[in-house]
Order: sequence, then structure tokens, then C-alpha cells
Amino acid sequence: MRGMLGKGTGQVAAIDRFIVRAVSRLPSGPQDTFFSTLSAAATKGKLWFAIAGGFAVVSGNPRRAAVHGVLALGVASVVTNLIFKTVLPRARPLPADLPVFRFVHPQPTSSSLPSGHSASAAAFTLGVGMVSPALGIALVPVAAGVAYSRVHTGAHWPSDVLLGSAIGVGAAILTRKWWPERQMAPPACRASAEAPAIDDGEGLSIAVNVLGGSYLPETVALIRETFPKAHIHEIKEGGDIAAEIQEAAARTGTKALGVWGGDGTVGTAGAAAVRHSLPLLVLPGGTLNHFARDVGVATLGEAAAAASAGSAVSSDFGFISVGRGIEGADETLELTMLNTASIGVYPNLVRRRERLQPALGKPLAGLVAGLRTFALDSPTTLKIDGVRHKLWILYLGRGRYYPRDMAPLTRPVLDDGVLDIRMVTADDPFARLRLLWAVVTGTVASAKVTHLSEASRLSLEADGEPLVLAVDGEPLTGVRTAEFTVQRGKLRVYSPLDGGKS
Repeated sequence: MRGMLGKGTGQVAAIDRFIVRAVSRLPSGPQDTFFSTLSAAATKGKLWFAIAGGFAVVSGNPRRAAVHGVLALGVASVVTNLIFKTVLPRARPLPADLPVFRFVHPQPTSSSLPSGHSASAAAFTLGVGMVSPALGIALVPVAAGVAYSRVHTGAHWPSDVLLGSAIGVGAAILTRKWWPERQMAPPACRASAEAPAIDDGEGLSIAVNVLGGSYLPETVALIRETFPKAHIHEIKEGGDIAAEIQEAAARTGTKALGVWGGDGTVGTAGAAAVRHSLPLLVLPGGTLNHFARDVGVATLGEAAAAASAGSAVSSDFGFISVGRGIEGADETLELTMLNTASIGVYPNLVRRRERLQPALGKPLAGLVAGLRTFALDSPTTLKIDGVRHKLWILYLGRGRYYPRDMAPLTRPVLDDGVLDIRMVTADDPFARLRLLWAVVTGTVASAKVTHLSEASRLSLEADGEPLVLAVDGEPLTGVRTAEFTVQRGKLRVYSPLDGGKS
């Protein structure tokens, strides 16, 4: 095999010479300048990097496609130039094989086998196409032109181009296994729940946290205009949020509990609603409104429509039993978890990403934030279900989130009964370097340091220093133990989404 390819003898060489002679007989014309220019533009990947830069300007799939294409191109270039060109030396076509006006000057001095231009073209195009088929198809003529240009200009034999293209395809497929396609979120599915119809807010008791992220002086007036017959209780600065929400829920004549505030406030209200067997009406008004978004309530008008129609869905509810040790004193707290909890550097990562996102866009902001976080911060040591781990991130979702990577965004099902557990560990040798490389290449979801699992119960124990546990965005210090459980379908929430539909 090496003799046939390396020396260009035998049947392959005969086919090569036949094709080159056919190309040499083509009439001269503008195509000679075109293919010469195209070939030069693709040298050292300049053409593909320029195209990738254009794609990267557009957020979403084009930007991801550009990154994947460049990654595949890099793998193909390394394999072609450092391996194949070393082990399979081959002479390039001679000036006598093509008209002098068509021949590339100066001719490359490296091995003719395989074609690096072709490998890069195939790798980049297929890598892009695996993320965005439309962009990949659009690049096929360009890649084919680059590959043919290497024969047209006498830089390579046709078999060099064929092998180079095969290497490029293989590199792209390798990076797809290395960087798996994001699992698509299933359609949103909501289970219907019984709830009384609330007209004009009659029988509705609403707790409003004035420290909510988007609170304005006119907030209460807008709520009162939307629900004129509701009882509205404002929780002032310094107030006991849990106690005042419980008071609102226990008010005589209350048929439903409403809440305005961030996810922490909504979680506290959810616990009160479960305790008093009341449906919960979430009014979007906090900083991020994750739970309001999940139940399909984006505006006061949508909340009012759902309450008026008595349209509600069931949701799981998370409970956390926390053991704390602060200044020599031990205490036990019972917390609720509506959305997520985390330990480690995840809050720092999110804060850095959100600070950079307006200027850089989410993908690039995530890359920069990940590099800064994992390069500068230290892992946390703790026991998870009795097993000791060093980790950078422990992320717990109340319910299964998508995509299945370290940037979860949506929760299609609210009552699946699971804890979504995601860990980025530092247990293995060179874990930090592995993680930084995974961040650069966008392969964190499939890296060996990343572990995805599900459970209905989870226990944590500090191994050394107490932990900082963030629950629905609220940090809790001094944590020594934590027991997470999920109560399925315990919470009824007003929602404009019909059960089983989105």
C-alpha cells in the first residue's frame, strides 16, 4: 500500500496521470485565474477562517457551526501534516504534466500525499453541516472548488485530493463523537390540575415582595388594576418573607395564593400554598422569572386569564433539609426548591457569563466565563451520597432541564419526579487542564469530567470546610449537610397552558 501511494506507481498512479492529462488539455481561460486564486485563498485555512468569522457574527446555530467547522479543520490539519505527509512521502506533479500558465508557483515542497487543502475543505464543510445543514450545503461547491483547484494548478495528484478529503470527513465525524449534538428538548407537556376560577381577584390573596428585582412604585397599582377584588399584602424591606406569606395564605376567605417577586419568593409562596392546600398564582415580576416562564405566564394579563378560567397545572416541589454549623452553633433548616440548587463555582460562572453576554453574545461569553472561572477558582470537596468527590460544579435541577449540558435553559415537564444532577468533577489527574480544553473546544457536555444523572433523593455532606449552597439564586453559607427530596405533583399552579399541550 505504501509503495502504491507513496511512489505513485501501479493502477492509482495510472488513473492519476490519465486525469491530469485530461485537465492539461482543457482550454485556457478565466477559470485558470479563478482556481489559482481560490487555491491560494485556502492556503493555511485562510478562506475557512474568514468564512467562520462571518458565521460567528450571527449568534445561535451559525456561530456554533463556525466553531465546530474550525475544530474539525484543526484536527484534519494536524493528522494530514504531522502524520500522513510524514509516513507517505510522494513527489508532486512535474511542470511537464500541465501547461506552464496553469502550474502553481512556487510549488509546495512537502509530500504530495495527501492534500491538506482538501482535508481542510472537507473537514470544515462537514463540520459546519453537522450543526447547520443549510450552511454546510452552501459550502459544498466552495469545498469542491478548492479540492479541484489543487489538481488544476498541478499542486496535487487526484488521489492526493481523494485521500485528503477522506481524512477531512473522518476528522469531522470524530469531532461529532467528541462534541455530540445537543439533545433536543421534547415538547412542553403539562398535567392539568383542579383550581377554582378567580374573577377580578375575588378570593385571591397576593403577597408582593417590594425587594423583587423589577419592583417599581406603580407595581402594586398595576396588580390592583388587574385584580381589583384581591387582597394585596406588601412585604416591606426587613420583613419576614416566609411569615408574611404564610399570613397571606391563612387569611380568611382565601381560595388561591398569589405571589409577586423573584424565584426565591415564589418558592416560599409555593411552600405556603402546599401547606394550605391552595393553588398558586405566579405574577411575573422578579429578576429572571424562571418558574413563571415555565408555567407560561409572561404578563399580568396572562396570569389574570389563567386565574379567570381556572386553568392550572401540577408541578413537583423540592424540599431540602439543611444542617448548618455557624460559630459553633448547629441548626437545621427546612428549605424549598422550586427550580435549581448549586454548589461550587456555578454561581460565579453564571455571573461572569451574564456580565459579558451583552457585549460578546452568549456562546462567546460562556467560553470566556468558563476559562476565567475554571482557571482561577478552586474545586470543592464534599461527599455525595456518601462518596467523596472534588468538584467545580454540582448543579441540581428540580425536574429535567434541557439542553443536557452545563447551560440548562428549559424544563418541558414540571412533574417528572426527578432531580436533574450535573457534576463537573476534579477527581481525575490533570482535571483542570482537561476541563479548560473542553471549554475551549465546546465539549464540556461530553468530557470525562462531566457527569449527568437523575435521582429522586440526594444527600450532601461537607468534607472539611462548610459549603455554600445556592437555592433558587439565594446563597446559604455554613452548610454541613443537605438532604434533597422531590414531592411529585404537590403544587397546583395557574397556567394558560392546557394540560398536555404547550
